[in-house]
Amino acid sequence: MPDFLVEFWGRVVEVWNLGFFGIEAGLVFLAFLVLFASYLLRRFIAHLISVWLQKLTARTKTDLDDEIVEAIEKPLTLAPIALGIFLAARILQLPDQALAIADRIDRTLIAIIIFWGLTRLVPPISSLIALRGGELTETIVSWFRQALKLFFLFAGAVAVLQIWNIPVIPILASFSLLSVAIALGAQDLFKNLIGGATILAERRFAPGEWIKVDGVVEGTVERINFRSTKVRRFDKAPVHVPNSVFADNAVTNFSRMTHRRIYWMIGLEYRTSVDQLRQIRNGIEAYVTENEAFAPASEVSTFVHVDSFADSSINIMLYCFTKTTNWGHWLAIKEELACRIIEIVEGAGAGFAFPSQSVYIEKAPEGAEIFDPATMRNAPAEA
Repeated sequence: MPDFLVEFWGRVVEVWNLGFFGIEAGLVFLAFLVLFASYLLRRFIAHLISVWLQKLTARTKTDLDDEIVEAIEKPLTLAPIALGIFLAARILQLPDQALAIADRIDRTLIAIIIFWGLTRLVPPISSLIALRGGELTETIVSWFRQALKLFFLFAGAVAVLQIWNIPVIPILASFSLLSVAIALGAQDLFKNLIGGATILAERRFAPGEWIKVDGVVEGTVERINFRSTKVRRFDKAPVHVPNSVFADNAVTNFSRMTHRRIYWMIGLEYRTSVDQLRQIRNGIEAYVTENEAFAPASEVSTFVHVDSFADSSINIMLYCFTKTTNWGHWLAIKEELACRIIEIVEGAGAGFAFPSQSVYIEKAPEGAEIFDPATMRNAPAEA
């Protein structure tokens, strides 16, 4: 081999041995392959682990363990990368200072895997709590779920800061001072948070229920958030109402009605006789009391009586309740009741009154002279 080739090959070996920052190039290449393979195969390895765990959980009767395995599958995709960084740092034979930095990166990934996994475990755990705690509403479970997620995120951030030797207490102290300043300008926010807690504690309403606050909103509750409640009006427009409004005002919850009321004044003509009034009154009362759609008088107040003499009618008051609280069904019952009342009134030979006025004209006696002041003023004086 010519001398110049030998000399050139010697330089290649020298560069290969020195590599990058004194590390052999072969080791750098091998470490790169390990990192690349760990990144490329991260999903495949996580899927293999997940399939293996699913085979174990398939033997149990509960679905909770299956949900847990599904929840931790995504965080497991970082595990091969953490392992690749650990192996690459050992392959490169890094000096102590560089190895410490690599180890901190590796431990940071492990902390992220742990707390990310815990955060994703919150939904199945909260679902289990909801099943076991029958008194807990879905809204309370939702709030618990969000609070637990925030806690794990905060704990994960603290863990990462401690890995990098960043003091946590001074940061928390600065946050506490900042929180005091924010609290002075965010009193409404805390008031709404307390209002939301009051709503949940007193169980004034729940998602899906029809509520009304006079002068504010009427509609169906969709979601109770930390600060506000989303109410869908009947025209399908969403309204976000601060929780403090519900805490400070009277809230009518129509969805929790035991029965639904019908209160009518039925106006009959003044020419209706007493016998006709009694016949109509008894017919309406019999229909209401015998119809299964209406609540019995033993449960609710039920009245059918001649009530008052109005300007144009004799009024019969009908006061009763239906068993159903469903609006559509209630409207159908009212329609059937109205038709039956018309049949009862017509069957009695009476009629419904309508607003009217009677004008009485008094006729002067025959031959009498009508006094007209205007005529008297213009008449000539008698001699």
